[in-house]
Amino acid sequence: MEEFIGVIKLFAGNFAPRGWAMCNGQLLPINQYNAVFAILGTTYGGDGQTTFGLPNLQSRVPIGMGQGPGLSNYVQGQISGAEQIVLTVNQMPAHNHTASVKVSSANATLDTATPGASIATPGSIVSRAFVPTLGFNSATPDVQLVGTTVTNSIAGANSAVPLMQPYMAMNYIICLEGIFPTRD
Repeated sequence: MEEFIGVIKLFAGNFAPRGWAMCNGQLLPINQYNAVFAILGTTYGGDGQTTFGLPNLQSRVPIGMGQGPGLSNYVQGQISGAEQIVLTVNQMPAHNHTASVKVSSANATLDTATPGASIATPGSIVSRAFVPTLGFNSATPDVQLVGTTVTNSIAGANSAVPLMQPYMAMNYIICLEGIFPTRD
């Protein structure tokens, strides 16, 4: 079965069959492959005078050219994409991190003695340390941290995030000899 010149197929072999070439971006002489040049032009490289390039699909996935509904526009021969990226703060969606504050020691000045809540004398320093001989009641203390700033450190390791879908490497080949496709 003859193929149209310029058709690209996946091929499980590690060579290109006769009349086909690997899609690895190599330059071909125009004078030896006029029909292929007439189809590809310099879309994939070459100077257009003596050489033209074949598509380079090594480590690349082809997508349909044009613009689908709600999608980006892709021009034939356009190369883009990356295997991984490092996200910046601007690329992260707005979100919150929980933080907790642990006070390891605190001193406070008692202005007014509260009957039954403390045995401290007004103006004396009240230590957080537990002293078994002093008695406090079981009322929940009213503690306010005024002017305190809690800062979270940046999370993450500034590492690249992989973008690759699961894959199996194979060869793309392009037909160099066959039927010249006619426009409809």
